[in-house]
Amino acid sequence: MAVRIAALGDNCIDRFLPPVNRLLAGGNAVNVAVQASRLGCEVSYFGAVGADREGSHLRAELLRNGVGLAGLLIDGDRPTAYTYIETLPGGERRIGLEDFGACATYRVPDAHYDALRGFRHVHIGWINDAGESKRRLRALGVSVSQDLSVNNRPENLDPEGLSIAFASAEAAAAEAAAAGLLDAGAELAVVTMGADGSLAHDGARSVRMAALPVDPVDTTGAGDSFIAGFLSVHAAGGDLAAALAAGASAARLTCLHPGGFPQQAIDLSGVTIL
Repeated sequence: MAVRIAALGDNCIDRFLPPVNRLLAGGNAVNVAVQASRLGCEVSYFGAVGADREGSHLRAELLRNGVGLAGLLIDGDRPTAYTYIETLPGGERRIGLEDFGACATYRVPDAHYDALRGFRHVHIGWINDAGESKRRLRALGVSVSQDLSVNNRPENLDPEGLSIAFASAEAAAAEAAAAGLLDAGAELAVVTMGADGSLAHDGARSVRMAALPVDPVDTTGAGDSFIAGFLSVHAAGGDLAAALAAGASAARLTCLHPGGFPQQAIDLSGVTIL
């Protein structure tokens, strides 16, 4: 039976500047949802988009990748979130203007918690709720992870109560970063180190995994794909080494194409890319 995972929080349209010149669906929670679905998990997404073309594109891409949308809200007052991304030589990216749009005011409706408690695991991306969703899910006995490397306010990034805290750090600081997450209340700390690989620490032991070699086209979403790969194995009961290896494999594949997952770009006619 497929592992049931929910991804909760952010979505956006990544507006890649020239020479890429594409508009692609993304966002931490969306990328994790799609990549976990592509890895064979049964996945649903919970979040909000605007009532615009970009929101329709996001919805279509999630459906095309087998992600359930019973938790998707349409906000008629705010646009779908977007991010300007510049792709540098070597595939690295530089994030410019961000507008969180409908994501900025998204909160999990009370009625959706009943659905979320039925998942094996819930992953939280960017969300501006001061930890409310994490606390309520943990009170319901749900296993919860969160990416603490997203651009967010400190009150939204508290590791306390997380089953898994994901973060990123330089290799020399990774062990200390993991220890800090555990000291702050996370049960398991997973730290990615870019080309230097990743590590997982459960308080008793630390496991490291090398990154897989790749000549990247674009690194956007590689960290999100790592999370999806890790969760697809860990939530099924796999050990830490196997979960880290699955994360490394998923991250490598994502570096071979623009955006967080393979998709059709939005038609750029009538759209201004600054």
